[in-house]
Amino acid sequence: MSEPLVVNARDRSVGELLAVLDEGRRVTVRTEFLGSEHEVTLRHDGEIYYCDTPTRLHRHETAAEMRECIENQGYASDA
Repeated sequence: MSEPLVVNARDRSVGELLAVLDEGRRVTVRTEFLGSEHEVTLRHDGEIYYCDTPTRLHRHETAAEMRECIENQGYASDA
Protein backbone atom coordinates (compact mmCIF):
# COMPACT_ATOMS: atom_id res chain seq x y z
CA MET A 1 0.00 0.00 0.00
CA SER A 2 1.32 3.44 -0.89
CA GLU A 3 1.92 6.10 1.70
CA PRO A 4 -1.09 8.30 2.46
CA LEU A 5 -1.13 11.91 1.38
CA VAL A 6 -0.99 14.02 4.55
CA VAL A 7 -2.46 17.53 4.31
CA ASN A 8 -3.78 20.24 6.55
CA ALA A 9 -7.47 21.07 6.26
CA ARG A 10 -8.14 23.52 3.41
CA ASP A 11 -4.72 22.91 1.76
CA ARG A 12 -6.18 21.09 -1.27
CA SER A 13 -9.33 21.43 -3.34
CA VAL A 14 -12.06 18.81 -3.10
CA GLY A 15 -11.27 17.78 -6.68
CA GLU A 16 -7.62 17.17 -5.77
CA LEU A 17 -8.60 15.11 -2.72
CA LEU A 18 -11.07 12.99 -4.72
CA ALA A 19 -8.47 12.40 -7.45
CA VAL A 20 -6.01 11.05 -4.87
CA LEU A 21 -8.71 8.80 -3.41
CA ASP A 22 -9.66 7.52 -6.86
CA GLU A 23 -5.99 6.58 -7.42
CA GLY A 24 -6.34 4.24 -4.45
CA ARG A 25 -4.36 6.32 -1.97
CA ARG A 26 -5.56 7.36 1.45
CA VAL A 27 -5.62 10.99 2.53
CA THR A 28 -4.92 12.02 6.11
CA VAL A 29 -6.35 15.45 6.88
CA ARG A 30 -5.09 17.32 9.90
CA THR A 31 -7.84 19.50 11.28
CA GLU A 32 -8.54 21.45 14.45
CA PHE A 33 -11.66 20.84 16.51
CA LEU A 34 -12.37 22.54 19.85
CA GLY A 35 -8.76 23.66 20.16
CA SER A 36 -7.21 20.24 19.54
CA GLU A 37 -5.62 18.84 16.41
CA HIS A 38 -7.24 15.70 15.00
CA GLU A 39 -6.51 13.50 12.02
CA VAL A 40 -9.24 12.31 9.68
CA THR A 41 -8.57 9.53 7.18
CA LEU A 42 -10.30 9.62 3.80
CA ARG A 43 -10.21 6.46 1.66
CA HIS A 44 -11.89 4.67 -1.22
CA ASP A 45 -11.94 0.89 -1.63
CA GLY A 46 -13.07 1.00 -5.25
CA GLU A 47 -16.76 0.93 -4.33
CA ILE A 48 -17.34 2.87 -1.11
CA TYR A 49 -15.77 6.12 0.08
CA TYR A 50 -14.94 6.37 3.78
CA CYS A 51 -14.34 9.32 6.09
CA ASP A 52 -12.85 7.99 9.33
CA THR A 53 -12.98 10.60 12.09
CA PRO A 54 -11.91 10.16 15.73
CA THR A 55 -15.56 9.62 16.69
CA ARG A 56 -17.33 8.23 13.63
CA LEU A 57 -16.91 6.35 10.36
CA HIS A 58 -18.88 7.94 7.51
CA ARG A 59 -19.64 5.77 4.45
CA HIS A 60 -20.48 7.29 1.10
CA GLU A 61 -21.75 5.38 -1.93
CA THR A 62 -20.77 7.94 -4.59
CA ALA A 63 -18.11 10.53 -5.30
CA ALA A 64 -20.83 13.19 -5.10
CA GLU A 65 -21.68 12.13 -1.54
CA MET A 66 -18.00 12.14 -0.58
CA ARG A 67 -17.57 15.58 -2.17
CA GLU A 68 -20.45 16.90 -0.07
CA CYS A 69 -18.94 15.44 3.12
CA ILE A 70 -15.50 16.91 2.41
CA GLU A 71 -17.05 20.32 1.68
CA ASN A 72 -19.37 20.25 4.71
CA GLN A 73 -16.60 19.26 7.10
CA GLY A 74 -14.22 21.94 5.80
CA TYR A 75 -11.46 19.52 4.80
CA ALA A 76 -10.91 21.13 1.37
CA SER A 77 -10.11 24.60 0.16
CA ASP A 78 -12.77 26.65 -1.60
CA ALA A 79 -10.89 26.35 -4.92
